[in-house]
Amino acid sequence: MSALPMAEHETDDARPEPEAPAPGGRVLAAVAGAVPVVLGAAAAWLSLRLDIGTLTDPGPGLWPLIVSALLVLTGAGILASVRRVEGTEAFTRGAIGVAAAAVGLFVYASLFEVIGFEIPSVLLLTAWLRFLGRESWLSTALLSVGVTAAAYALFILTLRVPLPHLIAL
Repeated sequence: MSALPMAEHETDDARPEPEAPAPGGRVLAAVAGAVPVVLGAAAAWLSLRLDIGTLTDPGPGLWPLIVSALLVLTGAGILASVRRVEGTEAFTRGAIGVAAAAVGLFVYASLFEVIGFEIPSVLLLTAWLRFLGRESWLSTALLSVGVTAAAYALFILTLRVPLPHLIAL
């Protein structure tokens, strides 16, 4: 062991400290709350175009409606806390990915009833994994098709949920 004392400022990890995010203020906090409310309301409207069914006999629109309602409630909670917010961060380029994901969900919901869930599901997962998640093309293809096949097996074959679909087995 060395008898020389280690200086207080020396560390084993020489990585620089990350920059603190720019403050966003109350206006951006309000926008951050309003966006999920608007998106959730739009998704709820689209899910109401599908058959909702009941809790014991769910239709293809029930889960999208539940998720949309949670999105609206989350946004409303953010809006309710805008006055007390002090640590809001400014939007960065990372917000573009979130917006792209939301647009993808809107397109997915629009195509779902028209052409079934298989093609929109593969396309949405491909876009999210490859372009937002920066996965390799191989893992993107395997996951997109695999997850869609698993959803098909679970919801259509096993649970017999009447989702619109192209492939009839």
